[in-house]
Amino acid sequence: MASGQVVSQVIPSPAFWSGKRVFLTGHTGFKGAWLAFWLDQLGAIVKGYSLPPITKPDLFDVLDISTHCESVFGDIRDRQNLASEISHFEPEIVFHLAAQPFVRHSYKHPVDTFETNIMGSMNLLECCRQTRSIKTVLMVTTDKVYENKENKQMFDEDAPLGGHDPYSASKAASELIANAYKKSFFDPDGCVKLVTMRAGNIIGGGDWSEDRLIPDCVRARETGEQLDVRYPNAVRPWQHVTDALKGYLTLAEKMAGENKPLPHAFNFGPTEQSQITVHEILEMVGLRWKDKLRWQISETAGAQHEAGFLALDSSRAASLLGWKPSFDVAQSISRTMDWYDQYFKKPNVSDMREFTFSQISDNLSA
Repeated sequence: MASGQVVSQVIPSPAFWSGKRVFLTGHTGFKGAWLAFWLDQLGAIVKGYSLPPITKPDLFDVLDISTHCESVFGDIRDRQNLASEISHFEPEIVFHLAAQPFVRHSYKHPVDTFETNIMGSMNLLECCRQTRSIKTVLMVTTDKVYENKENKQMFDEDAPLGGHDPYSASKAASELIANAYKKSFFDPDGCVKLVTMRAGNIIGGGDWSEDRLIPDCVRARETGEQLDVRYPNAVRPWQHVTDALKGYLTLAEKMAGENKPLPHAFNFGPTEQSQITVHEILEMVGLRWKDKLRWQISETAGAQHEAGFLALDSSRAASLLGWKPSFDVAQSISRTMDWYDQYFKKPNVSDMREFTFSQISDNLSA
């Protein structure tokens, strides 16, 4: 647990971000598209680097991200291309979100998962080491990097790293690589500040990924099919996307203005009361839709290992950054469903951008 005097909450500042050159990997994904959109609203000059969107629909197109930032489709495993794009852009700040982010996919495609999450992260860090303009690097990993002994303890940032499945192990390995680059190259030189950021089960409008609970609920509602649920009693740290991204942006600002070294990693998770079971989330969604959601326990439940209890201690972010989540789990579910309801009314891009920005504004004013 972090120590020190608690600071007042910080809100991402347009005065800081206006004109900042920001390189963002993974900008076509759910969380990356939200971050690209928010950075654009703050006045940053953004260049995104990612594979093309993998879902239809996708938030990248819904918000028309490509017309509001420079967008490059590329693979982070291609170090030569990645290096060229970074060096030509000359960013000051780098957010690394690109990854293979799915646990079940990692069982089917372990090599792809390890190559993307380990070698891709190493490529990104090596490119940052070679680019003089870069001052700050923020690398997103996951709450699943911790060695989970299922003792129902919340994880702080100094808990041992581990990983039962290929996804978790690959992300834990990327943490070790980041720490090695920090100690070997960035800290001794003092020119580049590097941290990793670990967030939980992030929910919000615009996610259509497979094997994620809320997108699966949305699809089941639209098709009328019964939803298969693998682990209804699993506890997860549910959090709205705007809360996690507010933490990322606040940390980037803190790093830029801080002369003293900051800790190597930060958790961004919900309050303890919002770390609840899958079953409880389904009940909330069902109440919102007046029980139009039908679900059953999947026949494949238990076929592959997934954590039963996962919870984050985010007191370090509260103490050192003044960060705290604005929304509890009920509010996060409500705002997520509000976004999908708005989308299914079939508004135009301008309307969806305005509605998405209104949810960011709600978070900052909460």
